Amino acid sequence: MGKFKRTLITTALPYANGPIHIGHLAGVYVPADIYARYLRLKNEDVLLIGGSDEHGVPITLKAKNEGITPQDVVDKFHKIIKESFKTFGISFDVYSRTSSEIHHKTASEFFKKMYERGQFIEKTSEQYYDEENQQFLADRYIIGTCPKCGFEKAYGDQCESCGTSLSPTELINPTSMISGNQPVLKETKHWYLPLDQYEPWLREWILEEHKEWKPNVYGQCKSWIDSGLQPRAVTRDLNWGVPVPVEGAEGKVLYVWFDAPIGYISATRELTPDWEKYWKDPETRLLHFIGKDNIVFHCIIFPSMLKAEGTYNLPDNVPANEFLNLENDKISTSRNWAVWLHEYLEDFPGKEDVLKYVLTANAPETKDNDFTWKDFQARNNNELVAILGNFVNRALVLTNKYFGGKVPERGTLTDYDKETLASIKTIKAETEKSLDSFRFREALKNAMDLARLGNKYLADEEPWKVFKTDPKRVETILNVCLQITANLTICLEPFLPFSMEKLRGFLNMEKLDWEKLGNTDLLLAGHQVSTPELLFEKIDDSVIEAQLQKLLDTKKANELSEAKANPAKESIEFDDFGKMDIRVGTVVEAEKVAKTKKLLKLKIDTGIDKRTVVSGIAEYYQPEDLIGKQVSILVNLEPKKLKGIESQGMILCAENADGTLSIVTPDQKVKNGSEVK
Repeated sequence: MGKFKRTLITTALPYANGPIHIGHLAGVYVPADIYARYLRLKNEDVLLIGGSDEHGVPITLKAKNEGITPQDVVDKFHKIIKESFKTFGISFDVYSRTSSEIHHKTASEFFKKMYERGQFIEKTSEQYYDEENQQFLADRYIIGTCPKCGFEKAYGDQCESCGTSLSPTELINPTSMISGNQPVLKETKHWYLPLDQYEPWLREWILEEHKEWKPNVYGQCKSWIDSGLQPRAVTRDLNWGVPVPVEGAEGKVLYVWFDAPIGYISATRELTPDWEKYWKDPETRLLHFIGKDNIVFHCIIFPSMLKAEGTYNLPDNVPANEFLNLENDKISTSRNWAVWLHEYLEDFPGKEDVLKYVLTANAPETKDNDFTWKDFQARNNNELVAILGNFVNRALVLTNKYFGGKVPERGTLTDYDKETLASIKTIKAETEKSLDSFRFREALKNAMDLARLGNKYLADEEPWKVFKTDPKRVETILNVCLQITANLTICLEPFLPFSMEKLRGFLNMEKLDWEKLGNTDLLLAGHQVSTPELLFEKIDDSVIEAQLQKLLDTKKANELSEAKANPAKESIEFDDFGKMDIRVGTVVEAEKVAKTKKLLKLKIDTGIDKRTVVSGIAEYYQPEDLIGKQVSILVNLEPKKLKGIESQGMILCAENADGTLSIVTPDQKVKNGSEVK
């Protein structure tokens, strides 16, 4: 820790318009939790702060689409997010929310102090206004044609088709998403943070004083600063958020990017009356754990806000991660292309640590990485089960078998014994070094080397063979194995907390501090251990196939929703249409046509007669389900022989984008023979 007495860890506030997915976990919450648990094991003063980001336009859009209030939206998702984190074992000291009273108070005070010190500039600009609803439109409330690629549903801030950043006035044919009308330009006043004034200071503070920051973070900051910073609006015309606490600012709220990071302060304030000690004492170290899309806010904008306010600590480090993809495709909430945490917890009960392990081993620390279900299965089966679980199980089973579950005495140590025990301290040093520099993938690999060490030692010493000739030697071998096992409960605690609690139960031992790691007498001779259960279990192919099928179904649903209707056929005369005689009839008999996959033979009461129709719907309907069903039938179609059966007409079906067929049927029962007009 050096010059610091305590550490305050903040985690990016997840947006409360949807649940948590593995991208969030890998990018922010798993590494932050590992680090907080590690510092707690070292008995350091540390707080892990989290909360839901509940303001902004996407919340109001979702509320409008669902016909509920923004508060209803955030209440629903805040609850899901908070409970998922708790079950998963993210060890927040507080998990707050930005719709709370204490947050509104804190954000207002922060703004007011900056305002009174003259830290903002006021600017009047023209913005789009919906005359019917009498409100200014946030960028996301405006859609139009992208001037770059011609996509017709580009938002006022970005085209989701080509990715170009836009301003609403660049859109061709802009439309209000509220009324559907074309908006007009109208003057409005807003307050701006003059980031350009902080450029020389940021250049010094980041580029000169924080060269130790991760290359991806430092590089993005340098790029922003070198491009030249511009004043940035801190208020918006919106009715959902923290009201701007200034006279003449009615109908305006703090811009969500301004109020959200203040959520870290309000959450700490909610947790402890000593909150200022964690934010204003220079002996406190501030760390922001975030994803790469938040680097500019946490390294440039929020520090500029803190600097302007004047009394707060600045972040010491911002160990941001890159993005995690899913099965070689970008995770997308809108496309439902994600592994959702609350669903994982239902599908894999008791396997919280497996997901933590895989997300850490595959963390996108320096570049985007990919989560695949096959890799998840392989890491569970080949590493957690075959390396860690296997070693622990063998050490305990052999102790129970040969010595009744009592830790045996350690006799004379061979050079190999001494070398093996000394390796524990080396592994501790390597793991510590990686954790201290936020290299969590490497830290986990180093910690797992302890289990690899144990496995190799057991395989080399073969106590099951030695016992036949030298049971005394086996006492020493198993004592060494049990000391490694006890050390595992400390070394892997930050990464696999549920599993290590289970392992301590097998060993009948208390939770030990990090300083004890490396000791070779954690379990004394004569100490009783329990009969072990399996620490981890294999995951079968069928379980993984079910998850892959879920994703395939999602992909199919996305393709269907994005599919465009075929263009209309050439125009016909009304008289041509009038020649078709379409009636409603009822299916009275139905059977499959032998030696065909698609054909059904139907008998239909058309109100005129009872006739046979052969239809290619066998893949979508069972014969027995059709009896009694009313259908639309073209009765004046020339008869045609199909598989030797004369078909006297055609029933009408709608063909979906994926080729599936649905029978066109009246929405209520009508008399057979009724004409379709």
